[in-house]
Amino acid sequence: MKKLISILLLFLYLVSTTELYQLLKIPELVEHYFEHKELNPDMTLTAFLKTHYDHPVKDGDYGKDQKLPFIIHSAPLSLVFTINQGFSFETGTYHFSSLECHKIPSKDEDLCYKGFLNSVWEPPRVSFI
Repeated sequence: MKKLISILLLFLYLVSTTELYQLLKIPELVEHYFEHKELNPDMTLTAFLKTHYDHPVKDGDYGKDQKLPFIIHSAPLSLVFTINQGFSFETGTYHFSSLECHKIPSKDEDLCYKGFLNSVWEPPRVSFI
């Protein structure tokens, strides 16, 4: 059972990340070949493939031609996950000290904090230790 599940997951991964999904369109290729075979009984499989893949033209069945495998390519999905070897979770207990309360300066008539604007224009202070 594990082998079947692993094969299924591998298949789903390859179909979603590579051009392998194009192989799922093979029944449309066969059906389209038989449509051309009905119109021209002398057409061989190689002539059909040359018509659609070697020198494609915009004709009456251009919409069906675009549904054939390996005609339109898309950017496959690519996901990359990496885990560092030293990855670990650590839990710890933290003790918070009490907060010190500071009074907020009151506002003056101009809605500016007192002393704030004056301190901006002061030169930097150097402390010698």
